[in-house]
Amino acid sequence: MTQAQVLASAIPEQTVWAERVSWIDRVPRWLSMLALLIGFLIVWQIVYLIELVSPIILPSPLETIEDLFVVGRNLLTGDYMLMALWITTQEVLLGFVIAVVLGFGLGVLVGETAFGEKAVMPYLVAINTMPKVAFAPLFVSWLGFGIASKVALAAFIAFFPVIVGTAAGLHAADQNARMLFKTMGASRWQTLVQLKLPIGMPHFFSGLKNAAVLVVVGAVVGEFLGGGKGFGELIRVAAAQLNTPRVFSLIIYLSLLGLATFWIVAWAQRRFVFWHKESVTEETLAQ
Repeated sequence: MTQAQVLASAIPEQTVWAERVSWIDRVPRWLSMLALLIGFLIVWQIVYLIELVSPIILPSPLETIEDLFVVGRNLLTGDYMLMALWITTQEVLLGFVIAVVLGFGLGVLVGETAFGEKAVMPYLVAINTMPKVAFAPLFVSWLGFGIASKVALAAFIAFFPVIVGTAAGLHAADQNARMLFKTMGASRWQTLVQLKLPIGMPHFFSGLKNAAVLVVVGAVVGEFLGGGKGFGELIRVAAAQLNTPRVFSLIIYLSLLGLATFWIVAWAQRRFVFWHKESVTEETLAQ
């Protein structure tokens, strides 16, 4: 046997280092989520039984689940809660559309022009640092107690992530690619449409995902402070009556509305930005 054959036989067949996966990482995701939910409900029930928190403030899981079915039956029969949910859904959808249009326009201004980056962006950051909830009475005084004030507040709370995502996406294009377009004689508009916007789409959709969550918050806060006939008003009335199971159940249904908005954006990202590989966190949340 030659020296080369001896060295070859001494080298293991699998030389690539493989990370050892722990048993908890091999558990199916649905089973992990179910176990976490059951554990949370058990802790919740224990806290309720030992009266660590007053039962008036914290209902039992069974009471909350029972009220979930009551609210669900009310929604399925087309009673007043269905109309309230539809009003809140309208506020969320209209606020989201306005936030996307306004945020995209300002994002292009900030990301594409020196004037927008140097002059406009500082004011946008200053506005974003303000407590936006404090603007709710102003929107009510300007637009009245109808749906318009809630839509305006929802869009106002949700538009800034779209600005940041759009501006960051426009700056994501590689310098070599920009030089190539410039060498080929492409105009500024052609560079924006054919290079910067396609490359920046993942950042843009990241801003949309954040806005999809915040717009629900804005709509509900507007109903809290400005009246209305949506789910936020039902929560306020239930809280005033110390009907905490109803408060919890309405909050859960509102979270489903936020998740539905988020999943629609995630589906659109997978549909139109199919070349982008999502991170583990983004992929998990989108599923």
